[in-house]
Amino acid sequence: MLAGNIPIWAAYAFDAYVIAFMVITGGIFWWSTARKKDRPPEEFKLLRSPGETQRRRVQKADENLLFYFFGGAFLPFVIVSLGLLLAIQLPKKLVLVGVAAAAALFIASTLCVIIVLLRFLNRRRNDLLGYLGERAVAEYLEHLRANGFRIFHDVPCEGRKINFNIDHVVVGPTGVAAIEVKTRRKKKGRPGFEEHVVTYDGQRLIWPWGEDRCGIDQVRAEADWLRDFIAKRTGLHIEPKPI
Repeated sequence: MLAGNIPIWAAYAFDAYVIAFMVITGGIFWWSTARKKDRPPEEFKLLRSPGETQRRRVQKADENLLFYFFGGAFLPFVIVSLGLLLAIQLPKKLVLVGVAAAAALFIASTLCVIIVLLRFLNRRRNDLLGYLGERAVAEYLEHLRANGFRIFHDVPCEGRKINFNIDHVVVGPTGVAAIEVKTRRKKKGRPGFEEHVVTYDGQRLIWPWGEDRCGIDQVRAEADWLRDFIAKRTGLHIEPKPI
């Protein structure tokens, strides 16, 4: 039996080749990525750089980029090919129904791929923005070193339920501060508000385009964790300032 002028076995062989290619390529990609996680011969306890967590997310996204795009390009094609191969083997009165079902599967799988890719790219875009924001704040804090302050970046913390990190911890003669960085893309400001100015009224952040409490409760919880950590390790009772 022929699918047009193409033997069915040839069409099946082509689909099998595409699937095998995706599986083998994915396996090689997974293997090469797993090798990068091998432990070095010696453990290096290095301080983290600014935005280390965000940088790792961006790096991981870049490593997965080709996999997402190649997988997204091949998957709908494989699905519609298999659907058509099954459709042409149906009774003649059901062939059109099978073809319509294959077309619907193609459209649905294409839409799913587009949604997944857009979410992936948007997540990478936000991670990159967060990384750049933490780097900018770190550079701003650098001048404090000349006044006797020590600055720690991307400090890993072990919580009761989940682990997290504090973007910056500043320790100096005037006390300790826990800094949480939230970077936003500039939007059109409201009349009477400067587009580059953000203020805090004690409860909310006043942005040029609106108000919210994003990050406030988070940084307060981080300051509380840091207070308990310092007390447990040193016996000193210090109240870190949340910023």
